[in-house]
Amino acid sequence: MFKKVLIANRGEIALRVIRACRELGIETVAVYSEADRECLHVRFADDDVCIGPPPSRLSYLKIPGLIAAAEITGADAIHPGYGFLAESAEFAEACRNSNITFIGPTPEQIRLMGDKAAARRLAQELDVPVVPGSPGPVSDPDEAVGIARGLGFPIIIKAVAGGGGKGMRVATDGDSFTQAFQLARNEALAAFGNADVYLEKYLEHPRHIEIQIMGDQHGRVMHLCERDCSVQRRHQKLIEESPSPALDQQHRDAVGAAAVRAASHIGYVGAGTIEFLLDQDGCFHFMEMNTRIQVEHPVTEMVTNFDLVKEQIRVAAGERLSFTFHGNRLRGHAIECRVNAEDPARGFQPCPGTITAYHPPGGPGVRVDTHIYAGYTVPPYYDSLLAKVIVHGNSRREALARMSQALDSFIVEGVTTTIPFLRRVIHHPDFEAGRVDTKFLTRAPELFAAE
Repeated sequence: MFKKVLIANRGEIALRVIRACRELGIETVAVYSEADRECLHVRFADDDVCIGPPPSRLSYLKIPGLIAAAEITGADAIHPGYGFLAESAEFAEACRNSNITFIGPTPEQIRLMGDKAAARRLAQELDVPVVPGSPGPVSDPDEAVGIARGLGFPIIIKAVAGGGGKGMRVATDGDSFTQAFQLARNEALAAFGNADVYLEKYLEHPRHIEIQIMGDQHGRVMHLCERDCSVQRRHQKLIEESPSPALDQQHRDAVGAAAVRAASHIGYVGAGTIEFLLDQDGCFHFMEMNTRIQVEHPVTEMVTNFDLVKEQIRVAAGERLSFTFHGNRLRGHAIECRVNAEDPARGFQPCPGTITAYHPPGGPGVRVDTHIYAGYTVPPYYDSLLAKVIVHGNSRREALARMSQALDSFIVEGVTTTIPFLRRVIHHPDFEAGRVDTKFLTRAPELFAAE
């Protein structure tokens, strides 16, 4: 097992990794930018290193600085968390070249599955259903519009190296396609340093279903069932739950087996997520794979009773998977709401500032993963996530009741947050009935009204 782990991240995920390491008896190193000097992950780590000024490109995204921080503190492993460099094959390779273990898949696996077009081709080879689309990346606008017309509008244009909803544009007809194509390429280049995009048929009302997988270095891969992430805005998830209200055991087994088939083919190691769209006919279509731990991983932890972050660390150290999970043994129902410092009435505009009062919810089956406290200043440089409220109940009805009381008793003052918006969403009749898809919020504009 490792002696010291450096966490190449910030905020709530850095704290989450610190807690897992403490349970395993591993020392930790926090890295922080000058804007994060007062962050809790800095306080609770055993060691800490300032890695640069506030902009992430000058701190959290600087690979040489992170490697140097690990070397000077004696860290023998690095956990990337999610976001930043979590899916960077270059970072994983730099760790390997420096004899530091990267807690995640190999650089080759990240490179293969991080290329969304290559991942689609692999899925097709393994008879995993995919959304109809271009055979690979497309750079020529004339060629692209020809492919789009052949597939039939609407079309979604997606960055090959994409994630987090960046580099994605929808074109409803040929007239709007060229502009959407160029905008997607420009955004992809700015966000990922890679302008390559591919095309997919745009499904009108799909559910977003993802399968949590875990693999070890001894050839074993298993899945821990699904999460339903259909409540989104601009392709970014807001609420996640498990199990999905839309799946029965037969569907769960089928999509789980497809995910394991894809991951096993490449000998996948660590935590990962294979994402699917479920259309209105009940058919699954492979979308992409995320080669990291997800923001919403606590949902799976609550219904399986397994610590996914500790398992990540164990398998990276060469241990075998410590548990066996069978997909028909989910434990109740879990829901997660992401609380952000944003104003939904203004297009989810970020709202940095100082938190003047903070009181987290509690009670049976309520978990809050957060890094904030009264007096904490939310910086303008990073993602605006403040906290994740996760609830567990014996049934979906009980989980919804617990989420309702948790959001009602969650106090964050000094900055505008999405808490009132989330309260309205979970009380919407369609959400209560489980009748949601990725366009749910666009059909309910009343949810965005200011209180």
